[in-house]
Amino acid sequence: MKEKQYNVMIQYNLQWFAQDGPGGEKTEPATEKKLREAREEGKVAKSKELTLAVELIVLFLSLKIFISYVSSHLLAGIGTFYTKIPDMVFESSNGITVNAMKNLLNQAIIDIILIILPFLLIGFAVSFLVNVLQVGWKVTAKPMKPNPSKFNPINGFKRMFSKDSLFELVKSIIKIALIAYVAYSSVKNHQNELLYIYDIELLQAIMLLGNVILDTGVRIGFVYLIVGIADFIYQKHKFNEDMKMTKQEVKDEFKNTEGDPQIKGRQRQRMREASQRRMMQDVPKADVVITNPTHYAVAIQYDTAIAKAPIVLAKGEDYLAMKIREVAKEHQIEIVEDKPLARMLYANVDIGAEIPPELYQAVAEVLAMVYNLKNRA
Repeated sequence: MKEKQYNVMIQYNLQWFAQDGPGGEKTEPATEKKLREAREEGKVAKSKELTLAVELIVLFLSLKIFISYVSSHLLAGIGTFYTKIPDMVFESSNGITVNAMKNLLNQAIIDIILIILPFLLIGFAVSFLVNVLQVGWKVTAKPMKPNPSKFNPINGFKRMFSKDSLFELVKSIIKIALIAYVAYSSVKNHQNELLYIYDIELLQAIMLLGNVILDTGVRIGFVYLIVGIADFIYQKHKFNEDMKMTKQEVKDEFKNTEGDPQIKGRQRQRMREASQRRMMQDVPKADVVITNPTHYAVAIQYDTAIAKAPIVLAKGEDYLAMKIREVAKEHQIEIVEDKPLARMLYANVDIGAEIPPELYQAVAEVLAMVYNLKNRA
């Protein structure tokens, strides 16, 4: 029996085999232009954990330093608040009125604001300074502009289950574990003092609890600082990886900013040709052409009405040197062979520039010889 043959067609997408990004994998460091544009859009390598850690440390240290100031003003405010209530009851025939209670609450709020205001200012200054140290100072409003892609639920689900979200989850678990361990250790170290809290006066108990809370907060802040530094290093690495470009992107950016290399090369070639044409037009004005004899040719003019010293009108090498000699012969300009002088002039003097004082003597001898030949003729 003959076996039946079946033709099976498998469809596949060529995009599976495509390289990542336009032009291949992103292996090139970000250019200054891309980093500058990212900075203007608010994309920077910044760690919120580091900022929060420094804020916690400074806050608890400030409270620890000014705890006597805070407690004294707080107790004074509470005492004033409770002493005024009986006064209002006995002094007024109508009892406590709404306006009187309103004024009392307003005064209490003002006292509380005056107590916490220095700490708020310190926190703001520390937060501002840490952020500036991380990313520098540049104000931009682009991150505040509404972005429709942020309201796309599909993009939201992608962000929820992305690698960054997983990293943030692991980081949060580590933070909670570290904070819980530090808080437990700190309270355990003060457990003997806390056992006698019911046997001491109220003010001493408040001071004791305040010291325990502040010590625990400072320890949590320093542990959190380690997490913040590690997070900042990771954010810096992640930012550099995200900003990497493909080779094609680097080439396209170079073309957009600097221009196409081929076009710029043609422009430079045309500029050289125009400069050479102008230079060849000046050769007939020369007094003498000094040669190597075949490799270099330098046309010299000495006119006191133009310059105090001889100037180089034209110079060239190989083919261009040959053209300078041909023009000189056509216009009956003397051609003098002096190998060392020709090399020195070609290497050290630009077109249109005066010769340096070191070459005055050598050039003067050549010019004197040329003038003598012209006088004899």
